[in-house]
Amino acid sequence: MRKYMQIFRGTAFSSKSPKEIQVLKDHLFCINTEGMIERIIAPQNPDFQPLLDAYQGTDSFQRLAEGQYLLPGFIDLHVHAPQWAQSGTALDIPLYDWLNTYTFPLESKFSDLEFAKKVYEDVVSTLLANGTTTALYFATVHKEASILLAEICASKGQRGLVGKVVMDDPAQNPEYYRDADTSSALADTEEFILAVQALAKSAKQGVYPVVTPRFIPSCTDEGLRGLGELAAKYDTYVQSHCSESDWAHGYVQERFQKNDAFALHDFGLLRDKSVMAHCNFLDDEDVQLFAETGTAIAHCPVSNAYFANSVIPVAHFHAKGVEIGLGSDISGGFSPSLFDNIRQAVISSRMLEDGVNPSLPAKERGVPGSRITIHEAFYLATAGGGESLSLPIGRIEENYAWDVQIIDTKIPTAKLPIFDENEDLHDVFQKMMYLVRPENILEVWVQGERVHSRR
Repeated sequence: MRKYMQIFRGTAFSSKSPKEIQVLKDHLFCINTEGMIERIIAPQNPDFQPLLDAYQGTDSFQRLAEGQYLLPGFIDLHVHAPQWAQSGTALDIPLYDWLNTYTFPLESKFSDLEFAKKVYEDVVSTLLANGTTTALYFATVHKEASILLAEICASKGQRGLVGKVVMDDPAQNPEYYRDADTSSALADTEEFILAVQALAKSAKQGVYPVVTPRFIPSCTDEGLRGLGELAAKYDTYVQSHCSESDWAHGYVQERFQKNDAFALHDFGLLRDKSVMAHCNFLDDEDVQLFAETGTAIAHCPVSNAYFANSVIPVAHFHAKGVEIGLGSDISGGFSPSLFDNIRQAVISSRMLEDGVNPSLPAKERGVPGSRITIHEAFYLATAGGGESLSLPIGRIEENYAWDVQIIDTKIPTAKLPIFDENEDLHDVFQKMMYLVRPENILEVWVQGERVHSRR
């Protein structure tokens, strides 16, 4: 009999397709020493009982209690790690003012490694406690603090993709918070890439360096070109903001006489490992370019409600073949929970389809075909994020990483309204999507290792 590091028995939910949930009722999940799901065994499988007999009662076996369920770990495709220190602050002012009045002064403090350590340890722990097993992070312009964030992800067991932010244009960034010049920005980025690649050799779950121009308005042409060359040289991930708001979208059109997508592509920054945040104002040519280059979108529905000046037509973009996942966009999005962003993704899509101006006739009020279901929003937070990063994560499926959340629906302080022990499991799933709070997340596992527990 094959020896497994861990076997779990319980009921799991995973995306079969964007619109369809797979329910694995009372299965065995066999995890190997690499932290991968080697086998999933249904109760009717002849191997089920022999494995149960061999492992029950051992330290390698865990059976979920009644009312507990397995979900894939969430994948957050857009987090500003330093901005955790200002979450919930000043969300009522325009993006440009918000950045210059609050965000840049805060991020400038991360030259202090003690301050950076305090914030970064807390944000990684908080995201894990909210079920986020993989996060794509913007750090700051500071090389040492950015490396520190990758080290904290590695030590806490979160799969972290971390970017040292580049802001090298002296005309567009405050003097107190920017790269000294373009050459030092590129040199620091290359040193950061090499440091994180070295760190990754000892991180079971994986940590990855990410080339990170903050957005086009922060960077010189030379800086953007150099970052594209570094991404190609080291085959790294790339992240930035793209066509987020009226102001940002208009700035790029005025500077380059083209949209963000084509400007970024000209600098070598749209590739199969690229994830662009927001993308609310893409036109169909931009969308086609994303699909052709394999560039993914980080959809940030809570943040977009505050800063994007629009609702992204996510259903339309997905139908065009673009990979899409969810992002919290801390702190443009106030919540560290992708459960909250799953809910808002559904709400925003319905508002786009139905329209929001009651003075217009119903038929003229919205954009037909825009709504997504709770199943689709869950897909974006899990399988869609995994596909966006081209990693075997986001599904409870053989040959995928054991990145899971154990949800307890019977916690006394956060009990879900499930009164029939035989309630349809698809209904139980929907109740979890809408009602789970952090206290319901009993355990979180990444790459076969337990990284968070409320027991």
